[in-house]
Amino acid sequence: MNTSPQHFHQEYALILESIDDAVIAIDQQGIVIFFNSAAHHLTGLAEKQTLYKSFFECFPQQKTLCYLVSTTLDEGRSISSHETVILKTSSRQQRQVSITVSPIFSASDQQQGAVIVLHDLTRVQSFEGAGRHADQLTMIKTMAAGLAHEIKNPLGGIKGSAQLLQMELEENPELHEYTQLIVREAERINRIIEELLDLSRPRKAQLESINIGQLLNKIVTLQKTTVLDRGIRFKWQLDPSIPDISGDRDLLTSLFLNLIKNGCEATPDQSEILVQTGIDTEYHISLPGSRPMSMVQISIYDQGAGISASEREKIFHPFYTTRTGGNGLGLPVCQKIVSDHEGLLQFIDRPEGGTQVKVLLPLFTQERPKPQVS
Repeated sequence: MNTSPQHFHQEYALILESIDDAVIAIDQQGIVIFFNSAAHHLTGLAEKQTLYKSFFECFPQQKTLCYLVSTTLDEGRSISSHETVILKTSSRQQRQVSITVSPIFSASDQQQGAVIVLHDLTRVQSFEGAGRHADQLTMIKTMAAGLAHEIKNPLGGIKGSAQLLQMELEENPELHEYTQLIVREAERINRIIEELLDLSRPRKAQLESINIGQLLNKIVTLQKTTVLDRGIRFKWQLDPSIPDISGDRDLLTSLFLNLIKNGCEATPDQSEILVQTGIDTEYHISLPGSRPMSMVQISIYDQGAGISASEREKIFHPFYTTRTGGNGLGLPVCQKIVSDHEGLLQFIDRPEGGTQVKVLLPLFTQERPKPQVS
């Protein structure tokens, strides 16, 4: 058994690399001597930007963080943030974190530096919200399975009777309007029931290798023709270096078609829809026996009126809709598809106006075990 100091150092570094929280170690002069992968994901700073450099120069705008670190270095005691701290990343995004700073002592009780642990609360809140949506879908699945049989049978009778009545009224065409209305509304109710059943029917994703850029290109090509008369333009910012991902082609096509159609409906005439892909720097997936892996980000930006905070709380609620003629089931279905792919769906207000719809999908190219998203 190897018990050399170098072996122990390597073992400790491996353990810290496997921790999902950001871990940063500094010496007594404030020089960064360790910066794990989770710290890179959280701050957006690379190891070469921080390692063997002054911690305070790496985070000059983080007053609370720097105060906690300097207090621990000066006083030799552990200290934590009592409130959530806003951490500004290198990409100018803001993350909510909790901070704990502890002194590092040698065997002779001489202080040698400090270790900083940053716990990302933004991710916790995002996935707690996704969990609530999943609970709502479970409730809808149970309700749909119970109601479908009770509604579809009498609905078929209503539609059939209306069609027979329409045949009997051939000599009185002015009454056809009412029978046609009955048939149309019966068909609309049937479509709603079918969409509910889509939520209640378990369907295992048929995974295959998918080029996400090609998939989006086909969807946009189809959608362009439907908004041609409105003068809506599509702009691309696709990362060609993204490898193929593992997913269900039909489900992902349905997902992005729905989201792009929603963006077109929200966007005014003579405006632009931006479709963007890239590797996300905020979220990653952890699998047993492997380091955290990145996620693919697909964003759709519209120039509409945006979504208020109160509306964002409701948009995944089944039957909630702000669109005339909508049934409020489109986004719950989208949420289910993303959840089936172990991903995340977010709606973000744009400072310049409009909405960013952000889909995060795991960057795997083959059949994989169930991941933990963090």
